[in-house]
Amino acid sequence: MKSILHVNSINELHKLMHYGKPKHPLISLMDLAKTQIDASENDTKIITNFYSITFKKIPNGTFLYGRKNCDYDEASLLCISPGQTITIKGIDKNWHMDGWGLFFHQDLIRNTFLMNKIEEYSFLGYNENESLHLSEHESDLLQKIINVIETEYQLNLDVYSRDIIVSNIEVLLNYCRRFYGRQFITRTSSNYETVGKFENYLKQYFTLDITKADGLPTVSYFADKLSLSASYLSDLLKQETGKSAKEHIHFKLIEVAKNRLLASNEPVSHIAYDLGFEQSQNFSRLFKQKTGYTPKEFRNTSE
Repeated sequence: MKSILHVNSINELHKLMHYGKPKHPLISLMDLAKTQIDASENDTKIITNFYSITFKKIPNGTFLYGRKNCDYDEASLLCISPGQTITIKGIDKNWHMDGWGLFFHQDLIRNTFLMNKIEEYSFLGYNENESLHLSEHESDLLQKIINVIETEYQLNLDVYSRDIIVSNIEVLLNYCRRFYGRQFITRTSSNYETVGKFENYLKQYFTLDITKADGLPTVSYFADKLSLSASYLSDLLKQETGKSAKEHIHFKLIEVAKNRLLASNEPVSHIAYDLGFEQSQNFSRLFKQKTGYTPKEFRNTSE
């Protein structure tokens, strides 16, 4: 296994992909059919320092994103945030891929309205096996936006250029969010299965007293169990149940806490510790936030 390769700039990405010199230091749109990756880069882990939105179809060779192998038998869209890992595998002299890739550095959107809301686009944290599959109409629509962005940054830049580019990136992300919503709806049957598995894992976490050993349950814990990213799991649950993964965890925790409070006279601090809280004050604060009562008040009102 090779060492990790950090790609910190658009210029470094162009060198890696043998794509010539970029026309803008902070943003680039690549025709992926014209890119090339050396076979010597096989098994290389790549961590980029910029956002990537790629629409691609790879007839041979694969990309690993995190620990997951992505199936590119169908064209798909993948959005990646800075700091996430991609592993290149299966590259040979016949390797190629079709599609486009939009890459932009955080500095492009820094101190803009988009920087203030970029975290709202949770799909930027999805795994590669959670990529977005697009219809022909959806692909064409995104292509039109991409063309506007490319035309704008290749022109002679002026005081309006950045605003226009960033505005169109936001439009692109908004459409991606809409299309992911459509994908969640069309996968309802498999989503229900995932919801059921999540609820079982959540129940087991408390019935098996895993909290005593591992502390409070996290979204990442259940996402790993389900081979999903934390962001994807939370969005899926929100779509199917109206509650995020964190809200589900808190609801179950409070229900267990209520039962413990009413079933015994054990100190609140003991219950808090058993439920995974290092400090009972944090438990009391969450309990009051969710119920309107402190643990002691809840116990007293139920007597």
